[in-house]
Amino acid sequence: MSDDTLNCGNGGGADTFKGLRIASVFIIALGSFMGALFPVLAARSKWLHVPPAVFDFAKYFGSGVIIATAFIHLLSPALDELSSPCLDPSWLIYPYPLALCMLSIFSIFIVELIAFRWGTAKLKALGVGYDSHGHGSSHAAHGPEGKDNGETKETTSQDIESATEEEEQSAADAIAQMLGVAILEFGVLLHSVLIGLTLAVDPDFKVLFVVIVFHQAFEGLGVGSRLASLKLPPKYRWWQILGGCLYGITTPIGIAVGLGVKSTYNPGSTKASIVSGVLDSLSSGILLYTGLVELLAHEFLFNKEVINWSNGKLAYALGCMLAGTGIMALLGRWA
Repeated sequence: MSDDTLNCGNGGGADTFKGLRIASVFIIALGSFMGALFPVLAARSKWLHVPPAVFDFAKYFGSGVIIATAFIHLLSPALDELSSPCLDPSWLIYPYPLALCMLSIFSIFIVELIAFRWGTAKLKALGVGYDSHGHGSSHAAHGPEGKDNGETKETTSQDIESATEEEEQSAADAIAQMLGVAILEFGVLLHSVLIGLTLAVDPDFKVLFVVIVFHQAFEGLGVGSRLASLKLPPKYRWWQILGGCLYGITTPIGIAVGLGVKSTYNPGSTKASIVSGVLDSLSSGILLYTGLVELLAHEFLFNKEVINWSNGKLAYALGCMLAGTGIMALLGRWA
């Protein structure tokens, strides 16, 4: 087939439903902000009184959404994009999407490993014990604590040093948590921009629009529940709001950019297929690592509290996770 038949060059963006495409910027922004910020605001607001079971549902449901997004909404499209007939045949002689996904997984693992080793070494030099899996505790290295005999105890240099160490431990734990969620959000944001660009120019707009509204709301719930579950000192809590807002604006920005370049942007072109395929492959690796290691392994296998859960609570958590995976995978039927 010729390049003209395949439309492998510039242009080709659909010009139908112009008003609805513009409205989609605001509709999807609303759904994305609600999904990402509701868990965060609910966790910080006393007047909402959200039951713990609802937070548990959002957290485990969101974990399932993230994993399904990696497989169905990122890795599968990447395989299609990097096997497009518009591409040079050399792209077909090796499974580049799978290799890039694997590269992403190991890159994130090595970055986290180096970061945790460096942070742990710094804290050890201060005499603070730290568990890089997020289950750490701080232990002063200055002997046993003094007993309280009811007498007024003067503040000593050791007390001040111990308080400083506790603060260092708290800051290190906060940074470790934020690093894990930042990696997750980076992969999600890349994906969100790409689907925004696609929605702006895709000829099958109506079906894709409805699917992406649900997609962004569910994915936002996954990101928001992870942000809400962070146990951060007060001075770092603004980061949770920032993370939710970044998620909320990325897809609308992608749609706006797509509308601005729809006369020249063709999602099926050679360049677009390569860029989308590479970014989707890398993003799938990020979400797979985060979903399987940071979410499932840490929430179930490395979480000591799970041992004491009742069978009912464990079944509820697993059911929520599988529901998120199933619904997000089902959405892949249309987008």
